[in-house]
Amino acid sequence: MQSLHCHGVKFGFLSRKLLSIMMRYREIYTKTIRKWGEKAQYDQAIEECAELIATLQHFARGKVDSRAVVHELADVFLMVGQLAYMFGEEQLHAAVEDKVAKLQLLLDDGC
Repeated sequence: MQSLHCHGVKFGFLSRKLLSIMMRYREIYTKTIRKWGEKAQYDQAIEECAELIATLQHFARGKVDSRAVVHELADVFLMVGQLAYMFGEEQLHAAVEDKVAKLQLLLDDGC
């Protein structure tokens, strides 16, 4: 596993840690999928991402504070965890590691 280091942060470890945090909620993810189905969860993920996008735009214009961004980010975080559960945790981790390796190549001249 290759890790990207920038400003003292080791991103390979961070991706594994974030995935671990997301997967703490497997039981909730299972219950959610059983109750509403996978298609509904795809739609919910799209909605949560759109809300985060809008909130970030408002934040950049000074219309909302960082708490609003964090609130929407938490919704997206949970949906990403659920999608990771649905599509496969190890597949996601492997894809993240590939992306980090590509980013490292772009940053080889420094952070």
